[in-house]
Amino acid sequence: MKKLLLLIPFLGMMLYLASCGTHRAEAYYDFESKVIANSLDGNYTLRVWGRGRNAARAYQNARRTAVYDVMFKDIQIQSGTNTQATSVLRPLITELNAQEKYADYVNALFGNDKEFEKYCSIKTKRTVTTNYSRTDAQTVAQVTVLVNRQKLKDKLIQDGIIKK
Repeated sequence: MKKLLLLIPFLGMMLYLASCGTHRAEAYYDFESKVIANSLDGNYTLRVWGRGRNAARAYQNARRTAVYDVMFKDIQIQSGTNTQATSVLRPLITELNAQEKYADYVNALFGNDKEFEKYCSIKTKRTVTTNYSRTDAQTVAQVTVLVNRQKLKDKLIQDGIIKK
């Protein structure tokens, strides 16, 4: 009986200590961007995830990710309630090694003057989780971003990055 009385607080303390180190998986998982709507006028609504030191930076990184993905990555198009993607939105720049070839242009686009913000706007934002560690704080936000793909395409044609 005495052993049982000593064992119960010991087990309770072990459970408490084990729960202190748990982290939410969203803070460390890489989510893919998805197209959730096409307004048929060159605008696409994307569901994007952003990370940052605080919510404002996470939202800005989500906008940056949305424009970058439209420029360089295949994005899955989610249709209706079907969670499986049925088709893919092709990137604007389809050249091999385009990120390296146009690195100066991309750096200027996403630089301090934030020119990329002309081509996107936030529709809804939701902070999913905020994690703090001794050296770093990280906020993960799920953001619905409207990207004007046609306007971005026109800018890339005008700057000679892609052909008409």
